[in-house]
Amino acid sequence: MSSSLAADMQNIQKTYRDGTVALKGVDFNVREGEIHALIGENGAGKTTLMKILYGLLRPTAGKILIRGKEVNFRHPSDGIKNGVGMVQQHFALVPDFTVVENIVLGSEPCKQGVVVDYKSAVEVIKKLSEETGLHVDPESRVEGLPVGVQQRVEILKMLYRGAMTLILDEPTSVLSPIEVEDFFKILKDLRDKGRTIIFVTHKLKEALAISDRITVMRAGRVTGAVNSEGSTPQILANMMVGREVELKLEKKPVTVGEPLLEVEDLWVRSDKGLFAVKGLNFTVRRGEIFGVAGVEGNGQTELGESLTGLRKVEKGRVKVNGKDVTNAPPNELTRVGIAHIPEDRHKRGLIVDFDLAENLVLGSQSNAPFGTRFNMSLGTIYDYAQEAIGKFSIVAPSEKVRVKYLSGGNQQRLVVARELGRNPDFIVAAQPTRGLDVAATEYVRTILLKMREGRKAVLLISSDLDEILQLSDRVAVIYEGAFVDVRKPEELTEEKIGLMMGGVKPDS
Repeated sequence: MSSSLAADMQNIQKTYRDGTVALKGVDFNVREGEIHALIGENGAGKTTLMKILYGLLRPTAGKILIRGKEVNFRHPSDGIKNGVGMVQQHFALVPDFTVVENIVLGSEPCKQGVVVDYKSAVEVIKKLSEETGLHVDPESRVEGLPVGVQQRVEILKMLYRGAMTLILDEPTSVLSPIEVEDFFKILKDLRDKGRTIIFVTHKLKEALAISDRITVMRAGRVTGAVNSEGSTPQILANMMVGREVELKLEKKPVTVGEPLLEVEDLWVRSDKGLFAVKGLNFTVRRGEIFGVAGVEGNGQTELGESLTGLRKVEKGRVKVNGKDVTNAPPNELTRVGIAHIPEDRHKRGLIVDFDLAENLVLGSQSNAPFGTRFNMSLGTIYDYAQEAIGKFSIVAPSEKVRVKYLSGGNQQRLVVARELGRNPDFIVAAQPTRGLDVAATEYVRTILLKMREGRKAVLLISSDLDEILQLSDRVAVIYEGAFVDVRKPEELTEEKIGLMMGGVKPDS
């Protein structure tokens, strides 16, 4: 690993027009030929810092040097010209285009300056794909590719443009454990061939596994940089949060009670009209967390939505507390004691232009004590919101703040506060800690364990294997709409779950 710096950011400050201070004099550097992890809580400023390095944002103050030369980026094209590329968490691909069309878009090779020479581009991409291990068919259409392969297309797009320093924002959030293992081998190979990689993540174990050094941010500042070797998740978590964090939560013994949810021969279609859930049979009992693990796109989203009234059940039956609630609307399911933490809090859980108090009573605004069909009791609603802010540790300037101005972690606390404030018997928690920092993750997991201790039942749908193994009493692995197996967590390892996520049932 070289000691010279691929990028050196000095005293970077960023203040937005509304007065929000995102960065408060950050010093950050990455050496040539290293993998450098950048970690921090939601709102710590790490993505803002990386967008500045790439040219998506301009700093309010500070200096950036690329390989010793001071630069002033006004646009991502400036970053690319200086060898800096960024793959963001939400891909910027055109689904109807082929891989090669997406990769060369905006940088098309032309014959005689007029006709796009896709044939030569295909050859270049095939060679780049072989050299880097990012294997992909250049002539495949993107919309038909798995998410992990789409990510490879994004990386190849940056490498095709000559990026020597790659910024990867939460790159493993869409990958299975086996895919993560292969992906890490590719990243290490890229590093060994001279590329520099900045790996932005909230997963502490992954940061330690892949990186050479780690920089930790908190509240717009750097709290420290450490060598990965010799560090631990606990050390990093404490640096991120500024206090001791319980990474391993206590799961108290609970006597499991009668079935609360009963699912019989459940069939549910995807948005494309194909069956995404295929004949599932299972129960979840009082005092139990039933975990469902799987690679995204294997039916877990449709399963959660069918149990909460957001998607039609084509065949089969769903019972809660012995009552048939198949295809009941969401408001009726709320009345029978079902709550829902959706996997996409913006699409399914919040109206971000409404204030905090309004979001806390969504779905209950016409019920006592909050109102009637014809009017709402605003005083009661705002008093309730003030109480909930304290009870659920929501960090907000007031109950009247618009939700879009809250951090991701506090938005998630708001969803949890609303759903659990209804005192449900059964909760569907879909990816409840995705994208959350260490402190918010600790909080949500603690809440779910308290529900279990309170003789409630939880269906936990998560791609986070630590979460599944730590919280669940039973674990089902879903593949192509069916359960490969259901086991107790102590009978499983990450390797076994990884195999089952690919449709393979281990012998033991």
